[in-house]
Order: sequence, then C-alpha cells, then structure tokens
Amino acid sequence: MSLWYWRRALHKALIVDDEIPVRVAVTKLGNWKKWHIETPILYAENGKEALKVLMEVHPCLVFVDMQMPIMNGVQFMERARELAPDLSCRFIIVSGYDTFDYAKAGIRYGATDYLLKPVVADELNEAIGRAMQGLFPSEDFGDSQEKKQSEFSADEVTELVHTAIETRYSENLKIQEFADKYYFSREYLSRLFKSRYGIGIYEYLTKVRMDRAKSLLADPEVGISDIAVRIGFSDAGYFSKAFRAYTGQTPSEYRREHAPKKDS
Repeated sequence: MSLWYWRRALHKALIVDDEIPVRVAVTKLGNWKKWHIETPILYAENGKEALKVLMEVHPCLVFVDMQMPIMNGVQFMERARELAPDLSCRFIIVSGYDTFDYAKAGIRYGATDYLLKPVVADELNEAIGRAMQGLFPSEDFGDSQEKKQSEFSADEVTELVHTAIETRYSENLKIQEFADKYYFSREYLSRLFKSRYGIGIYEYLTKVRMDRAKSLLADPEVGISDIAVRIGFSDAGYFSKAFRAYTGQTPSEYRREHAPKKDS
C-alpha cells in the first residue's frame, strides 16, 4: 500500500447533532470519497459526547449543531479549543438558526462555514472542500483550490463589505469578490451581513444606489443617462426599470415631483 493511499485513509469526519435525520442527511449528501474521508462517518449527539470522540479519534472535520442538550455547539467548540489549542481540525456549523451571534462564535473558534438546515448537497460539499483544502493544501483533491482562513473577525468583515458598498456602489460589485478576498463562502458571508444589518448584500447595494439616484434626480441639470452611469448602471433603460421597481416611479416622474421649484 502506497504512503499516499495510507494518508488518505486517515481523514475522519464527525457529525455532532442530536437530530438523527440531520446526521443521516449529512452522511448521505457528503461526497466523502472525493475528499479522502473515511466512512462510516463518526457521530455524537451532544457536545460532551463529541469532546470524547474528538480527543480520542482526532477527526479533521467536525459538523456542529448549535442547539443541543447537555452541551451546545458554542460550548463544545470553546471547550475543544481549550483542551486542544493546537488541534488540527475544521468546524462546519449546521444549524437551524440564522443568527449573527452564532456566526461570530463559529468564526471565533475556527468554523469555516455556516450551513442552514435543511442541508443542501452542493453547499455541503463546497463547505467540505474549503475545509479540507485549508487543512491539506498540498494534497491532491482533484479540482480543489487552496483557500485560507480569514484573518478578520466577523464584525470586521461585515463592516468592510458595508463600507465597500457605500463607497464603491458605482462599480460592478459581486458577493464572490468579497468571498474570495476575505476567505468566506458566499453563503456564510451573506448570512453574516444580513444578520448584522438586517438586509442582504445585494439589497443594500440597491438601496445605496437608489438613494444616490434620488439625490441626483433632485438636480435637473444632471441627465438621467449620466445618473445611471454614476450609480453603476451601464444602460439608462435598465436603470429606469430598476428605479421604478424600487420606488414605484420612473426617474422622470420622481424628478418632476421632487425637483426644486423655480422662483416665478
């Protein structure tokens, strides 16, 4: 048996969740062979039980539910890092709760992704790939690419994205740009932003653009085509449709209603 094959066989995964259907779903949907992870997958019903498995077996990948009896997900991750600060593993949160506090806790203790229940196969396997490539960047996983963990906290990343939208709204901004820059998945980053600001990234981008458009429309000297370009639309017609969908008025109608009246 080659050394490479033996190394592959050492990768183990642990699912920590008190719900049997969730454990079954993650087990069935994961493409374990692709990521060189042994089957059967290990299970634990709560954080206390999971700590024993973690210290005995040393899995490289741990799926963590946040709401569990005896010891919840946050307590488990915190205790795991206290007992084994040099433990080489990645946490992937699988939760039914989309909250900013849980997302921040996950990042604090080394979670690379935050998946919402019910688990979707594509999101699950993308999360597995990011985690495994972060742990074993030199190993041959086929089409995977190396990723690093973000050096920024959840608060810092969401604030940076928020600031970028407010200052670069005229550019063709994409969530993937921020995901690549800060080494979070698109899904995780979107949830962090919405949990903190109560609005999605693209929704906030639209709001900033339309608020700026309203301000510019108040000046009758600025052409509508120019306004479209200045807020990130290359086509005036598309801008007009987007503005009407957002405000209920065309840019011309809004201008007539809100432009300052000339002195007679």
